[in-house]
This record gives sequence, structure tokens and C-alpha cells, in this order.
Amino acid sequence: MAKLKTTFFCQNCGAQYAKWQGQCNACKEWNTIVEEIIQKEEKVAWKGTVEVKKAPKPLKIREIDSAQEIRLNTGDGELNRVLGGGIVPGSVILLGGEPGIGKSTLLLQLSLMLPYKTLYVSGEESQKQIKMRAERINPNNESCFVLTETKTQNIFRQIQEVDPEILIIDSIQTLHTDYIESTAGSISQIRECTAELIKFAKETNVPVILIGHITKDGNIAGPKILEHMVDSVLQFEGDRNHVYRILRALKNRFGSTAELGIYEMQGSGLREVTNPSEILISHREEELSGTAIASTLEGMRPLMIEIQALVSTAVYGTPQRSTTGYNAKRLNMILAVLEKRAGFRLGTKDVFLNVTGGISVDDPAIDLAVVGAILSSNEDIAVGKEVCFAGEVGLSGEIRPVNRIEQRIQEAEKLGFTTIFVSKYNKVTLPNLKIRVVLVSKIEEVVSELFG
Repeated sequence: MAKLKTTFFCQNCGAQYAKWQGQCNACKEWNTIVEEIIQKEEKVAWKGTVEVKKAPKPLKIREIDSAQEIRLNTGDGELNRVLGGGIVPGSVILLGGEPGIGKSTLLLQLSLMLPYKTLYVSGEESQKQIKMRAERINPNNESCFVLTETKTQNIFRQIQEVDPEILIIDSIQTLHTDYIESTAGSISQIRECTAELIKFAKETNVPVILIGHITKDGNIAGPKILEHMVDSVLQFEGDRNHVYRILRALKNRFGSTAELGIYEMQGSGLREVTNPSEILISHREEELSGTAIASTLEGMRPLMIEIQALVSTAVYGTPQRSTTGYNAKRLNMILAVLEKRAGFRLGTKDVFLNVTGGISVDDPAIDLAVVGAILSSNEDIAVGKEVCFAGEVGLSGEIRPVNRIEQRIQEAEKLGFTTIFVSKYNKVTLPNLKIRVVLVSKIEEVVSELFG
């Protein structure tokens, strides 16, 4: 028998070393380097069909077939949007998220909805536990097979018998292969098991979806190379104390990473939220000061979000500046512009800002709504419920134009808003608008229009 080979891996970042050392040179963590056995047997886990394949030849770029990639429709509009139109055959997708956020529920629901033969492999739950959850979602599915197994050799043996069209693994950290002498979840096991599944996906054209654990920092657990190996990395986020979940793409070789999917957690599974503005805007009877509605974009999807501000006299010597879901430095910049250009004395007042719905927004187009909410709270005069904003604020107090303004205006009109404030320098050519478009170029114009 060949002598076992060992090497040293950092359990935090996956860096490899020939000998042990106290600190990892890559991530600077201490005491994270562990010795692992890497000697493999001279055989492979996935034995694909033996075919005589021609060696690929280089082609001129104009000779390459540019036909659209065929995609599998998941039946889930939010997941289709985030993936770029559906699942690409032969692709490998990694789904990460906090414990208990709903990763397994999302993929079990997907496997029960799909019209394709699906093999759901779980290394964390028994078949009875999965059955109990499936009965709440769709108990009459005939094309979903459930396997409780952690050894890749046994999984591939069952794959050859079932011949699935989609494979789901829950989760990659629980799998292990006999060809690596280390525990499940270690750096070398995760890398080897993922490599075997990628080889299977590329040879058979069967898409593979992996669930991955995350660390306390929010990153996918295991080596960073895991994210480089797969085709798409999806993040499932949200607060377990709230019912809404957000699915976003951190990496996508077949589509945009700017798209967003929103779900509502219910007793019967996850419900798609096709109109996100319903969760991001408060339904209030009376008009209150300190709130303003902003029109923003997440990928190709326009959203209407509510900005809340509270301006009060500073109790202590130094005024507080606190934000939730908005960049704190940008808030300080806007407050300085309001004081310098518009004459509002906010330097001695506490300012608290909140983006409702528990989401974070980086779109500069919400600056104008932030200004409206702050001034509304400062003057204690409510901004009308039918008014919304879309504009960026510059350092000289000018209202700068934002991209895709017509799409924002159409969304505001569709949701029943009667007035929208936009930059004077935006070109609006939409005919027959029912919504009133107010063109402004400076903060002073916004103030006179709202409170004058």
C-alpha cells in the first residue's frame, strides 16, 4: 500500500502549507492550521459512461454558436429572476444562509414543484423529517426522490439507479468520500466532494444544487475555492424574527448578480412576493411627519421603499447620527449640504434614519427621499402619502439625474402615487402620464414645493 501523504490546511481560509506553522500567512489567523491526509486511492468516484470524445479545437470568435442557453424553468418566478431565467443544465449552484433561515425549505419546495425527476439528498435530516415538512408544502408529488446519505460513493450508486434530472445536496459540509482520510466538513473533504459533484454535473448535464453552511462572519464555510469552483453562489438572508426572506446572487456565470428575490415564510412554505412594495411601505391611516417614499432599483426591478427620519434636539453635547439600512457617511454628507446650502440648523440635533422592511439600499437615487424625510421631521410637517422621490443630491445642493427614471416613474404611477420629484436634468419622454412629475434642480426648490 502506498505511503499516506499529508499536508497542512488552514481551517479558516483553506490555504495549504508543507509544514505546520502558528499563523496563517493568508488570513493572519492563529492556530487554524491542521494536518490532513490527502493520499487517494487510484480510482474515481463518478464513473461516467465511456465515450470517445474529440479533442476541442480553437475557433474564431465569429464561428462560435451564440444560441441562447437552454434553461430549466423552476416554476418559481423569484428564483428564475435571480438565476437569470432558470437553471442551466450541467450547472452547479451553491446556496448559503444562516441556520434556520429556510434554505432546506426553499430547495425542498423547489424539488416538490419541479416537473422534472429530482433527487433530494440530505445528510442532516432523516427521510421521516423531510416527509413531515413536505406534507405541509405539496404531499402529492410523484417525481421527487429523497435519499438520506453522506457518502459520495453511495450517492453516485443511487444516482445511476434513479437517473435524476436535478440533484440537490443538503448540505455539502456533511458529505465525505472514502478517498480522503479526513472528517466530513474539513477543507480537503469539501473540496474533493465538490469536485466529484462538478465532474458529475458537467459529464451528465444534470444541474446540481448544493446547500452550504456559513461562518459567524456570514461567509460560506469551508475553503474560498468552493465559491470559485461552482457556477452560481446564492445568498438567502433575512431575520428569523421576521417573515420576509431575500434571495440574492453573489456570483452568477449565467446572469446578473444585481437581481433580488423576496419571499414570505408561511406555515405552508415560502410564498413569492411579486410586489415587494407591499412589504416596504407602511399601511398607515394618518399622515405622519418624518416619512418619505423613495423609488429605487434592485437589478431590473423597481421598488418603492419608505424612509423614516427622526430629528430631535440633542440631549448630550455631541449630536447623534444613527442609520439603519443606509450609509452613515452619506447621511452626514446630506446633513452638511442641508446646513450649508439650504440654511437648516441641524448641527445641534440628533438625526435617526431608518429604511423600513429590514433591507439595505446603496442606490443614490434615494437621497432626495432622505432629504424629504429629514426636513419633514425637522419642520414636523407630513409629506403627502401620494408623493415619492427619485434623485441624487450633490455637494452643492443640486439634484442630480438618476438612471432608468422612466421605469421608476411607471412603477410609482402603477402603485397609485400622484406626484414624483425628479431631477430637472432627467429626460422624461413618457406620454399620457397620470402622475405629476415635478422637475427640480436644487434643494431649495424641493423645500418650497413641499413646505412652501
